[in-house]
Amino acid sequence: MMADNNILNYDTVALDDSRHALVIIDQTRLPNHIEMLALTEQKEIWDAIYLLKVRGAPAIGVAAAIGIYLAARQISTDDYDTFCQKFKEASDYLNSSRPTAVNLSWALKRMEQLVIRMKGQPVARIVEALHDEALAIREEDINVCRAIGKNGLALVNPGDGLLTHCNAGQLATVRYGTATAPMYLGKEEGYDFKIYCDETRPLLQGARLTSFELSSAGMDVTVLCDNMSASLMRQGKINAVFVGCDRVARNGDTANKIGTSMVALAARRYNVPFYVCAPTSTIDMSIGGGDGIVIEQRKAEEVTAMWYKQPMAPEGVKVYNPAFDVTDADLITGIVTEFGVAYPPYEDSLARIFLKKEVHSKVVDLLK
Repeated sequence: MMADNNILNYDTVALDDSRHALVIIDQTRLPNHIEMLALTEQKEIWDAIYLLKVRGAPAIGVAAAIGIYLAARQISTDDYDTFCQKFKEASDYLNSSRPTAVNLSWALKRMEQLVIRMKGQPVARIVEALHDEALAIREEDINVCRAIGKNGLALVNPGDGLLTHCNAGQLATVRYGTATAPMYLGKEEGYDFKIYCDETRPLLQGARLTSFELSSAGMDVTVLCDNMSASLMRQGKINAVFVGCDRVARNGDTANKIGTSMVALAARRYNVPFYVCAPTSTIDMSIGGGDGIVIEQRKAEEVTAMWYKQPMAPEGVKVYNPAFDVTDADLITGIVTEFGVAYPPYEDSLARIFLKKEVHSKVVDLLK
């Protein structure tokens, strides 16, 4: 356990150049222990992603970028073709750790494209460029989350009650979070939100992580069981729902932590705006709808035994444990990105968001 118990004083995911290590907070130990891990080997990094020691789509993407850079450092060859082959093998290996979060494959593909563009240059120079690209991806995540926060904050009012599900906070990104970014910025501006966190069964990311980090930031936070959100909405205590996501399809269907679709259904019944906060790196325009999103299935023990001294279900009973569900686009009020808020019909509005992103990228390139 670290001496400083304020989770906000630690980086969720970072590169330690002195140790050539990916440094993360072990989120499986929270909230009772803050433990930092320094990972140098690919098996360690793969396990950290799969076992949710590092989790949240943006944080996974940053971890993958740093992880594949570290893999590149360990490839002992000066031959470009040999380097490319081994780099691709390492990339495919890391990419197999979590199938649903698109940021994982997005970051690895971005690093791979850099290697392809630099064909003909010395391998050592390519590795150096991979280092810089990994740090650029990390820095971009901070800026993207703050922009999402500004766009989301414009949708709510001081004193509002806000509900969130799972953890799309600072622990799921480098800083600010996605769904929590409006909350952090609102805290800075004195909005005095009343925040409600679903505990998020079966892994309790809302209870263990979201309530921990937001209370550490001095916010007014209440934890509730997943099946209690409709009760709050019926009482008029929820003015908006903000959730993160692991993948958004072209039509606006969204995969997020299991239970999100139930929150969206309740929000629709009680006329509560339901917003998905998604960096454009999480939007997968190659997938037409939610049926094309692969949903990760996890171990039965997470439901029956993980948090108990003895199993809480009969031995041998079958268990259904998907890590995510798909919230249909018609239940989503808006998708909050770093380039603005997309509204239905999403295929059109998301295309406009990506056009803004393209124009922005060209302007940045011109200013370099």
